[in-house]
Amino acid sequence: MLPRDSGTLVKRRLDYRPPAFLIPSIHLEVELDPAVTRVRSVIEFRRNPDAAPEDRASALILDGEQQDEVSIELDGAPVSSEAFTLTERSLTVRTVPDAGRLTIRSLLAPAKNHALEGLYLSSGVFCTQCEPEGFRRITYFADRPDVLTQYTVTLRADRLAYPVLLSNGNLVSQGSLPDGRHFATWHDPFPKPSYLFAMVAGDLAANRSTFMTMSGRTVSCITWRRKR
Repeated sequence: MLPRDSGTLVKRRLDYRPPAFLIPSIHLEVELDPAVTRVRSVIEFRRNPDAAPEDRASALILDGEQQDEVSIELDGAPVSSEAFTLTERSLTVRTVPDAGRLTIRSLLAPAKNHALEGLYLSSGVFCTQCEPEGFRRITYFADRPDVLTQYTVTLRADRLAYPVLLSNGNLVSQGSLPDGRHFATWHDPFPKPSYLFAMVAGDLAANRSTFMTMSGRTVSCITWRRKR
């Protein structure tokens, strides 16, 4: 990979190497607030048996950008600042087991995100754009298309300002919280790359319809739009 003048990286297919770690699942908890959004991410990781031999003993390196007050735990125990390294683009945990659970907490500022990548505000609605590499602006992750993961996402926000909370997959629970807030938890049972991740929160209206599949099953279809 060679640096461009803009600071981005040229990625060549001939340089491809399988990921050193796989991430079968991730649980995200997102406390939505325009100024300070709190993100708690729990990833299950394991070493990739198909990785190159020299990569199998490597540290766990995750992509990440524009996050503040980062703290991590490994299998429930805090990781000292001396045991991991943060740069403008990555988080490196130098010593990890072959499989484990990493918890990452960080802060985002969606109202100040004008790049339209990661989590940002558009006309008062929380939106995400993760293709091709925006997920790393939401949490630290192996943000590459060959790492397929099951996503479980819990969104929390002010009910009046953001009455609709959406993410990938199926809505598995929702309810009220103190101080006028509410939550919704979504689970996607199909492993997918991080660039397909999405979450939306806002004052939205639904257009509802149904269609019948070729097998005769009736499927509901909901399209959301911003209220005018």
